[in-house]
Amino acid sequence: MAKHDFRVPAGKKFRLADHDPDDTGKLDKPEGERRLEKARERMHELQEKLFAQNEWALLVLFQAMDGAGKDSTIEHVMSGLNPAGCQVFSFKAPSAEELDHDFLWRTNKCLPERGRIGVFNRSYYEEVLVVRVHPEYLEGQKLPRGLVSDDIWKERFEDINAFERYATRQGIALVKFFLNVSRDEQRKRFLARLDEPEKNWKFSLEDCSKRDLWDKYMDAYEDMIAHTSTKHAPWHVIPADKKWFMRATVAETIVAALEALDLKFPTVSEKQKKQLEEARSLLNAEGKPGR
Repeated sequence: MAKHDFRVPAGKKFRLADHDPDDTGKLDKPEGERRLEKARERMHELQEKLFAQNEWALLVLFQAMDGAGKDSTIEHVMSGLNPAGCQVFSFKAPSAEELDHDFLWRTNKCLPERGRIGVFNRSYYEEVLVVRVHPEYLEGQKLPRGLVSDDIWKERFEDINAFERYATRQGIALVKFFLNVSRDEQRKRFLARLDEPEKNWKFSLEDCSKRDLWDKYMDAYEDMIAHTSTKHAPWHVIPADKKWFMRATVAETIVAALEALDLKFPTVSEKQKKQLEEARSLLNAEGKPGR
């Protein structure tokens, strides 16, 4: 269903500079909103089949700079789903308990069950992004000194790729999104958070300080995507300067991922059909006079 494919091919050279954050694929806003609604309806249909079949699970990951629109995208795209079959987890700074475990531990506990859709708002990829840009965070993980070398990021990429290969082999399909917002658009959205009282709660002075590290973050994202966009778990670099386009594209990409699973409602056996007819007879009999 996805009409715009922003998938990053595995093994190909990747440069963020080649991806325009303001791209809209020649779409206008009314058409984008129409396609979002159509995708949400289709997603709801596919979720019912996913749940009924109870074989596959879907994990949707979002990574982005602050202000890119992760929260609002999750809200607008996933709003048509049955909450009983969808869970959203937001991963912020790790707790003391989480730091005492391996870096995949806290997210592994939240993987979706069969028949469910799981959404990670940030994820284990923080370990090769924020931790890489802020070396003091790595020191706080208390790893044995001999294990922290110049190859640690390469090793973490290998660990993540191995984990995602394992997850897909266990029936967890992955869809990974990097919401690609421009530095100037982020500035405008931060100002909006300051200007609109109902958005003040979203703002943190730390958000501004991270802007000074923008180039380092972009280098980290570029390296991460280049090394972890694989055939079984590719990255999708979604233009994020126009929220309406971002939401429609994310929704259509998720629909395409679900459709690729060839989901079907379970087939009812002959024995089950006889039981259904027996149940129908019993229920009809209850409605007859004298019963």
